[in-house]
Amino acid sequence: MQKAAISGSGVFTPSQVITNDELVVAFNAYADRQNAIHADAIAAGTMAAIPHSSAEFIKSASGIDQRHVLDKSGVLDPDRMYPRLATRDDDAPSQMAEMALAACKDALAQAGVAAGDIDAVICAASNHERAYPAIAIEIQQLLGTSGFAFDMNVACSSATFGIQAATDMIRAGSIRRAIVVNPEICSAHLEWRDRDCHFIFGDVCTAVVIEASDLATGPKFVIESTRCATEFSNNIRNNDGFLRRTRDAMDDRRDMQFVQNGRKVFKEVLPMVSNHIAAHMADEGVGADDLKRLWLHQANKSMNDFIGKKVLGRVPDPTEQPNILQDYANTSSAGSIIAFSKYSNDLVPGDKGLICSFGAGYSVGSVLLTRA
Repeated sequence: MQKAAISGSGVFTPSQVITNDELVVAFNAYADRQNAIHADAIAAGTMAAIPHSSAEFIKSASGIDQRHVLDKSGVLDPDRMYPRLATRDDDAPSQMAEMALAACKDALAQAGVAAGDIDAVICAASNHERAYPAIAIEIQQLLGTSGFAFDMNVACSSATFGIQAATDMIRAGSIRRAIVVNPEICSAHLEWRDRDCHFIFGDVCTAVVIEASDLATGPKFVIESTRCATEFSNNIRNNDGFLRRTRDAMDDRRDMQFVQNGRKVFKEVLPMVSNHIAAHMADEGVGADDLKRLWLHQANKSMNDFIGKKVLGRVPDPTEQPNILQDYANTSSAGSIIAFSKYSNDLVPGDKGLICSFGAGYSVGSVLLTRA
């Protein structure tokens, strides 16, 4: 059976940055305005006042210092509190495809692969800006790749599920090369007016080139094994969609944006992910001491610290489990790939690592790699 390998990766990072301090100023101004508007109800006890946020609260809750976004002006406007992205003509590249193009070009350059040699494009992301035509097919056209393309969505696990799909096609011999791209415009589905989650997400796009291992001409990471699992849960949810207009009173429903029950997610996802990784490693004969690097989903520092300790049986060294969420925040499916792209070049042939992403669904995907 033909093995697959990751031979290139790319990251598109938006130039605009929102620091915790900037975010807090905007949120607190919004809270003060809302509390003033509803002062009578708050005084009567029929409505709770919106508490202030703080940079210290955000850092303690998440480990995040800042996030990159496509538009900060709309997010930081207390009268708006969501991005301001211009409408594009149907003939113009979509926002997601434009981001993807930049990340894909970097990944192709690193792999030394021409776009025309790519047989499949998989656009794997937590939200797609339209139902059809597929963003992946648009990316295929913009890149000039051959073959076919399709979109997929497994929320924060989309990247690893996309890698497994591409790897399985290479193993089966139906394609030789694929590119898995993860354009995440998380700022557009985050409720910036909710103190419990207003700091969580940022925007980014990542891409990886996956090809038959014997075709890769430069440094590569051989994909030894992939594993995906799902278990249905409502604890992370977004109810927006094309049926929205068929229902009454939907204009400002809170569940039309990102919603999560954070405490339940921590309680239920952490053992699921830890056990998933441990079982995957055990089945492949990989021990904790064999693993040089853990590239985990970048949702929350406490979650990653817990998983790393469970998997390795000790507190991981920062170099063993690199975090990037302090700079990028949660970027959904792209987070583990950012960590991989930025913290993998130092590994030497024979070193093993594991990419893992997890999130809504619940879903979890893991990819065992060996540097070659």
